[in-house]
Amino acid sequence: MTLSPEFHAHLRHELQGIRDAGLYKAERIIATPQGAHIRTVLPDGSSREVFNLCANNYLGLSSHPDVIAAAHDALRTHGYGLSSVRFICGTQDLHKTLEGRLSRFLGTEDTILYAAAFDANGGLFEPLLGEQDAVISDELNHASIIDGIRLCKAKRYRYRHNDMADLQRCLEEAASEGARYKLVFTDGVFSMDGTIAQLDVMRALCDRHNALLGVDECHASGFMGATGRGTHEHRGVFGKVDIITGTLGKALGGASGGFTSARREVVELLRQRSRPYLFSNTVAPSIVGASIAVLDLLEGSTALRDKLADNTQYFRAAITKAGFDIKPGEHPIVPIMVYEAAQAQQLAARLLELGVYVVGFFFPVVPKGQAHIRVQVGAVHERADLDQALAAFTQAGRELGLVA
Repeated sequence: MTLSPEFHAHLRHELQGIRDAGLYKAERIIATPQGAHIRTVLPDGSSREVFNLCANNYLGLSSHPDVIAAAHDALRTHGYGLSSVRFICGTQDLHKTLEGRLSRFLGTEDTILYAAAFDANGGLFEPLLGEQDAVISDELNHASIIDGIRLCKAKRYRYRHNDMADLQRCLEEAASEGARYKLVFTDGVFSMDGTIAQLDVMRALCDRHNALLGVDECHASGFMGATGRGTHEHRGVFGKVDIITGTLGKALGGASGGFTSARREVVELLRQRSRPYLFSNTVAPSIVGASIAVLDLLEGSTALRDKLADNTQYFRAAITKAGFDIKPGEHPIVPIMVYEAAQAQQLAARLLELGVYVVGFFFPVVPKGQAHIRVQVGAVHERADLDQALAAFTQAGRELGLVA
């Protein structure tokens, strides 16, 4: 087999360009379970313990003993994997139990599991919408939503981020152009800056224009709202959203797997036609069993959700007092703005030296000129840990000239 030297030279050139622009993303290795404190492997091969302030482990359930025990139990009773897709011989009683539990938790009629949340969005739009229809999307929606919409034949409309007047314009335009069905779709919480979608306003607009409303709840399920049901509970429209997609890989245990939750007819058609569901093995039994245990914990108490809310409020107030520029909000995603990619990487590197594990976000993950450190507060964090991290931020920020 002949390999093209020109092609691989082109790839090396592209990679060098990414490095030269300060946009290269290096993966850090951790050698412990996910938690407030982790051991990370440094470039020289040594390792050190650091305070982890950038995980999606919002409720601290990734290593919760009850969750791990449930995973072990499901592994023992239901095996390691299914070795098949759902409609052949890849559905176990555990999968149906989890789908039912998620439906109850989210206030819907039925739920379908996917191997990943990216697949849930990627396999959603094409089976449901045709070329006579319209899908209306926030301009900052997650990449999985964007890719899923690209796969369907519906006409696409995009409104300015979180701009309800522009959403109304899109709804009116879709109606004037004869759309049969209209689906408005948004992130419930936008992952880069923690903005919470105005689902109450959106529901009213959709009702006025006879449109469906869908929401991706990856950064909301388990802790947004008074009982952690999600953005729809937080905004007072629980049970009034037509389609919910989400993940088991963040607050709900932190492993992997995604879902779509909706009316029975929606879920039934997805089971028949959604390609990621039809052609991929589903979530492993150990993850399913652990996810059921997660729902047991969340339905039994709001203690973790309440601690997360307290920690978030404390950290947001303290980092602002320290002089950092953050985007306002109430979500545990706290974007600490530095604007330039190189400075974001310098700040993250210095914080790692000071014992705080964070990551800089920059183009193409966020727009050019919007580079920042995305802090993610967790229920597993103790006040002393947060104070130590705040001191490290202040020291590093002064050294780099980011704060006075």
